[in-house]
Amino acid sequence: MRFGYWMPVFGGWLRNLQDEGMEASWDYVRRLTQRAEETGWDLSLIAELNLNDIKGVEEPALDAWSTAAALAAVTNSLELMVAVRPNFHQPALFAKQAANIDRISGGRLALNVVSSWWADEATQYGLDFDQHDDRYARTSEWLDVVDGLWTHKRFTYEGRRYRLDNAICEPKPVAKPRPTIYAGGESEAAKTMIAGQCDAYVMHGDPVEAIAPKIADMSARRDKAGKGPMRYGMAGYVIVRDSEAEAKRELARITALPPSPPRGFDNFDQWLSGTELERELKLQEYSVSNRGLRPNFVGTPEQVRARIEEYEAAGLDLLLLQCSPQAEEMDRFAAQVIQPMKAAAA
Repeated sequence: MRFGYWMPVFGGWLRNLQDEGMEASWDYVRRLTQRAEETGWDLSLIAELNLNDIKGVEEPALDAWSTAAALAAVTNSLELMVAVRPNFHQPALFAKQAANIDRISGGRLALNVVSSWWADEATQYGLDFDQHDDRYARTSEWLDVVDGLWTHKRFTYEGRRYRLDNAICEPKPVAKPRPTIYAGGESEAAKTMIAGQCDAYVMHGDPVEAIAPKIADMSARRDKAGKGPMRYGMAGYVIVRDSEAEAKRELARITALPPSPPRGFDNFDQWLSGTELERELKLQEYSVSNRGLRPNFVGTPEQVRARIEEYEAAGLDLLLLQCSPQAEEMDRFAAQVIQPMKAAAA
């Protein structure tokens, strides 16, 4: 299992707690990332939103790509998985910029391609917002362009949305044949696109009995597309304590809602209507993003390690974890979960 963490570009991950003791600042994420390398973390996911989805739209949100470029220069081993939304980036210019960041990092850049769901943000920034299946049609063309520029000396493309004429992207990324492309989605359009054009499938949190058939389904789609094996990742929120009772007390604290929903709940209705979830999302669950509580990584180190092993047996090979306050909890998780599991696997 590889262990990744979500970079706190929004100043935390809990919508019902305004101050989690981790500011949305370059200084905090730099220190956090360098410490993560020292303690055994493998990857950082850097979310891309111009508005703060967690704490409220008027709160600070770090820019994903300038943060990634800066981190590439001050880290040595961590994979930098940076979210990118095709309707926010012209693909040829993006391919050039991302290739440069990959070279700064020595080949550690990866993409997390996200087909945007937040209409208000696109409108505020003067951008087009595609309807659901159209988002994946755009993403498919966008990926054609980026991949073509990364893998061809010159590249010409004639699509519905993008056109290139004998374009050049040099220098190319260090990572070969290209940086890893992760993507997620639960609709038919999303899965078809991902199976044919991406390298890894990432999922919202769910119990292992729900994740296993998703991995099997995507593996079958991948075989049908004539592609090689995929990697599989999942989001989760982790609480590790010396006793199960302590862990459950912390769970109760982070999911207790005040009488009036905080600012982070302002776009709940829009987010829910813009995705195809298999089960109704409860407001309390929304206090933690990306269905992070469903895997139930809550308990003693032994309990959490056992649950992770169940996911590993089902075919999952990457966890993308959130925790709060992040620096302290990441240190605890590394010492009590990551390091023992890596030692046992050595």
